[in-house]
Amino acid sequence: MYVTTEAIVLSLEPVSDKAQVTHVYTRTGGRERYKVFGLGRRHAIGVYSPLSLVQLTTDKTSVRTAQLTYVPQTLMTDARKRAVALFISEVLYHTLRYPMTDERMFDFLANAVRALDETEEPQNFHLRFLIDFAAMLGFGMESSQQSAISRQLSAVGHPLTRKERQEALRTLCTYFEQHVETWQNPRSLEILIEVFD
Repeated sequence: MYVTTEAIVLSLEPVSDKAQVTHVYTRTGGRERYKVFGLGRRHAIGVYSPLSLVQLTTDKTSVRTAQLTYVPQTLMTDARKRAVALFISEVLYHTLRYPMTDERMFDFLANAVRALDETEEPQNFHLRFLIDFAAMLGFGMESSQQSAISRQLSAVGHPLTRKERQEALRTLCTYFEQHVETWQNPRSLEILIEVFD
């Protein structure tokens, strides 16, 4: 029996010459893991890139069909946005670990993907996202804590100096580490810092 659901791609990992595994966050079941067979390189880039919004038809273990439900305009071509997307997908991979339905969370994440694609100034997007994501997870920061990180984060895109941005990012990662048992600093953290250096 096949099931169709909306999903957000978190990662795609090879497991053999013929198969890969995709980790996704679905509207109907939360975090899920499926095998994907017969992927061509171009198809994988388009459909299974970090934070792709897709519709999957699956059985219990594998994907039968996958298609984009949102075609990004700049997310795949802007190196800054790709770095942010990779960072956020890693954050979600290490944070959203369970197959638990949460449509409110799914809508929040899908809206964040669209907002990242549409913003012209993505340099502070990941900082604002982490603050809002913490609130969605139930350990949001008080106003005083947000101010300590940076008062300038009241709006995405507001100018920050290179030093302020790096300090805010590392502080936010430490905050998540204190509240998420499965937290690991994303491998893309240093890449993100370099991109916005």
